[in-house]
Amino acid sequence: MRSHTVLDDDVRVRLDRLADLAPLHVPQALTVVDAARDLLPEVPHVVCFDTVFHAGLPAAAREYAVPAGWREAYGLRRYGFHGLSYAWALARTAELLGRRPEQLQLVMVHLGGGCSACAVLEGHSVDTTMGFTPLEGLVMSRRSGSLDPGALTWLLKRKNLSADEIEDALNHKSGLLALSGTSGDTRDLVRSRAAGDGRAALALDVFTHHCRRGIAEMAASLSRLDAVVFTGEIGEDQPEVREEVCARLSVFGLTGGLRPVIAERPEIVSAPGARVPVVVVPTGEAQQIDLETRALLVHGHPARSSTPGSPPGG
Repeated sequence: MRSHTVLDDDVRVRLDRLADLAPLHVPQALTVVDAARDLLPEVPHVVCFDTVFHAGLPAAAREYAVPAGWREAYGLRRYGFHGLSYAWALARTAELLGRRPEQLQLVMVHLGGGCSACAVLEGHSVDTTMGFTPLEGLVMSRRSGSLDPGALTWLLKRKNLSADEIEDALNHKSGLLALSGTSGDTRDLVRSRAAGDGRAALALDVFTHHCRRGIAEMAASLSRLDAVVFTGEIGEDQPEVREEVCARLSVFGLTGGLRPVIAERPEIVSAPGARVPVVVVPTGEAQQIDLETRALLVHGHPARSSTPGSPPGG
């Protein structure tokens, strides 16, 4: 599929074939979809893809430097995720700054159980940290983020770990949980660090370092930086993470001294007159799905104007 689409039997079969690419999300979603179709067989059902927002990625950001046969036969490329979250946050940021999305160049960061960063140029995603699967990129709650592929082949060949063992560890037993040894929740880790837990401090240091690196990487796709936008549960609710990320990105005109979010609405949390505003947008994936679904059913096209896309067959 190349867009959000009405679900039929053919789409359902194709989604099944892709379920293992996002094992923390797709199988569970399909269980809900199947139940809804059974209970409401006469009601149209729509599937919205997180990859749609990133469909227009330029080739330089999209392609992996791997054999052409892999790219052509297997569709091996960067697809990106968290697109529904970014679409919602982009529109809210534009409203807050009093500008149209097409006028903005932003780095957006979705921090939650899964974490990613995205470069938005004139309303379109031009780079993102997640890739072929939601495992690539930033350190996450229980996911590793990017890892040297040579380490994985070494574990397979030299330490006799199975592919299933590696996949399970990288998706469920890594990230903040692995570094801290206690929790993948930043709220727990901030409390533990304050109580003197060195592993919790290490986990937060690694996490915020990778966030800063992701922001810097995304900024390389822009000609200026109009704002940095945080969304997702951690991005919205963990001021310590925002502060530690921004305070050490002075090279981009960011500073610390961010104020906490006062209300559950989009806010600028940087100081008045900051060279680069820091914006917090409460996550709105469910609201964006509602917008996309209504637009598709009523008007026959997505709510957004960019060309959609998703992995082959999905």
